[in-house]
Amino acid sequence: MAKWGEGDPRWIVEERADATNVNNWHWTERDATNWSSEKLKELLLAVRVEGADGVCEVTEVDKLEGEASINNRKGKLIFFYEWNIKATWTGTSKAGIKYKGNMEVPNLSDENDMDDLDISVSLCKDEPDTPLLAFMRKEGSRKVRAALGSYIGHLKTEFTQGMILPTANGLSKQPKEPQSKAKVDKTMIDKGGSAPPPPSAGVKIPTCKFSLKDTFLTSPEELYRVFLNQEMVQAFTHAPATVDGERGGKFRLLDGNVCGEFQELVPDEKIVMKWRYKTWPSEHYAIFTLSFSDRGGDTELKVECKGVPVSEEERTKQGWQRYYFEAIKQTFGYGARLC
Repeated sequence: MAKWGEGDPRWIVEERADATNVNNWHWTERDATNWSSEKLKELLLAVRVEGADGVCEVTEVDKLEGEASINNRKGKLIFFYEWNIKATWTGTSKAGIKYKGNMEVPNLSDENDMDDLDISVSLCKDEPDTPLLAFMRKEGSRKVRAALGSYIGHLKTEFTQGMILPTANGLSKQPKEPQSKAKVDKTMIDKGGSAPPPPSAGVKIPTCKFSLKDTFLTSPEELYRVFLNQEMVQAFTHAPATVDGERGGKFRLLDGNVCGEFQELVPDEKIVMKWRYKTWPSEHYAIFTLSFSDRGGDTELKVECKGVPVSEEERTKQGWQRYYFEAIKQTFGYGARLC
């Protein structure tokens, strides 16, 4: 049995001995090629960077060769995509002089990490040298990488809506959580089985505060959305979740091991929420403040935590690093160097 986190993470497969193929649900496939073509064009044509020397933007997507599909195998979604992309970019200097160039991404594939993408940027033949070329190679490429990472995120959430398995009695159900390394290791975010019952309310416990920081290769808007969109939360936790992404809305993740409430929402900038493990003292919540800062193609996420029980500090830090930061990067292709 291949498990999440072991080997190629695309293969989220649970082998089971089923005697019958109930309603032909063991393996279904959805072609995402046409949808992907439109989504890639939409995201790439929105790429625009501005600096001291002028403005660069993608003005035309010249070639999109490839395919994309999603396979639903026994409730486990497996994503396949492979694209060769060619586009035209235009630069405009502060003096109003226009330059034209080419951009190519030959290896956008489920087999490659986002950090391994080859993004080639050049000027068209006979165009004079300009500082905008170096600017587009650096900042433009970062924006393109973020746009392609956003495509993967949309593919794994927006396009998968409705891929629900039929059951033997014809009723639909959500895919079961994969038997994964993440599930096996959720003693950090554990089920109640071996954990002691939470202490009763009214007991004063020592608490601490700490902060975490990481960088994601996407925009603040996209990263902000990851925490409030139920389908995206289910994608990176690989488990059913309930998320009401409004002020005062509640959330419940990871089989109920994590729950809380959104207290303040500043679109694309800040999320303040009450947050707790179910094994914490009854009705005790910590306050988590998530701040999203645009770093020119990347987003810096700072998480400030107050009210975490002292005995839970390390467990909480490790849980956030692993089941939020690392899982979001791996699922949506937002990987970047740790701060």
